[in-house]
Amino acid sequence: MGVLADSRSTRLADLDPAIPVPVRLVGRQLEDDLARESGGEESEERHDAELGPDRTQAERMQALEEFKQGKVPVLVGVCYGFVGNRMLHQRGLQAEKLILEGAAPHQVDRVLTEFGFPMGPFAMSDLAGLDVGWRIRKGRGVKAPVADRICELGRFGQKTGAGYFKYEKGDRTPIPDAEVEKIIVDVATSMGVTRRPISDEEILQRLLYPMVNEGAKILDEKIAIRPSDIDVIWVYGYGWPVYRGGPMFWADSIGLRVLRDRLLAFKKQSGDDFWNPAPLLDRLANEGKGFTA
Repeated sequence: MGVLADSRSTRLADLDPAIPVPVRLVGRQLEDDLARESGGEESEERHDAELGPDRTQAERMQALEEFKQGKVPVLVGVCYGFVGNRMLHQRGLQAEKLILEGAAPHQVDRVLTEFGFPMGPFAMSDLAGLDVGWRIRKGRGVKAPVADRICELGRFGQKTGAGYFKYEKGDRTPIPDAEVEKIIVDVATSMGVTRRPISDEEILQRLLYPMVNEGAKILDEKIAIRPSDIDVIWVYGYGWPVYRGGPMFWADSIGLRVLRDRLLAFKKQSGDDFWNPAPLLDRLANEGKGFTA
């Protein structure tokens, strides 16, 4: 018997008590970035009653093959957010900080679309619905000051005609909104944040370098087997520009020492432990190696 669970926000171990018979338990997370038509992140957690130590890697991959339905499966371990959403969360944290500190939502989005993404983080949030993230944050007791204020005003994205951007009826084109700019400035002032001009280069680094750093932690924790698995997830599931090869491949092309040193510079500038380099990234940088070397 097999059970397939939509595991975006579900720990498979939590399903165990509710299943009365030995099963093959497979979690499946299909990415919902609507800019991509295909792609999925497949996760599997051993169910002790049936997928014991005698199960081979080949047998586990066969279990995934049964469920892949034309998608591109990647076997990953179990943690909150798995691989793709866990890395995306780091980008989201910085996107919010960037607009608080002085960038505009349309500037942040433009930097990522010029890099090669189909859309930026704020247009993507408007497309998915801001109320979705708001509910998740409230359930976890987490705050996102700008996003929360926008949601409190009933601006949930394209479905309400306004979110980070405003939208004309029947048109999905995001239009910068002066009301959102005022919301951002008011929130920043209330938090004592001094706003400043932020360069496109800093925006790109602050959005993407934390994703690579989180990817290094994911590899170190054995949540992903190899760097190329992370790259496949991001190219097929999240719209990472294929010609840049995925986040881990891209990081190697920059040089891990350069990337690590920039993380340390951001930490010195901000005093925020968020920028601590992952141990694997730090070690590879010191050895002059890359993730795939």
